[in-house]
Amino acid sequence: QLVLVESGGGLVQAGGSLRLSCTASGSIFSSNAMGWYRQAPGKQRELVARIRSDGSTTYAESVKDRFTISRDGAKNTMYLQMNSLKPEDTAVYFCNGFWGQRVYWGQGTQVTVSS
Repeated sequence: QLVLVESGGGLVQAGGSLRLSCTASGSIFSSNAMGWYRQAPGKQRELVARIRSDGSTTYAESVKDRFTISRDGAKNTMYLQMNSLKPEDTAVYFCNGFWGQRVYWGQGTQVTVSS
């Protein structure tokens, strides 16, 4: 059973930065793709960013040019660098990953951006 653990959330003022980490119990390079999702109160979970096995990335329009997804295979960790944060970025952030036919989710980390 593969386990994903997020960290790095917290409270930050608008315009500030945070870096989220997602550490996997297995090799992230054996994953087909990994991504960050978020869910705000009363809203559906949405894709924030994704990184595929070939290193290509996809971002939601709302975070382009502000967020950067990356990975470090030596640490089995994926990151989400979030800059120029806005109050509307407030949500629980989840990481996920696809290994073969299975998808795994982390437990989530809260990000709160105050105005």
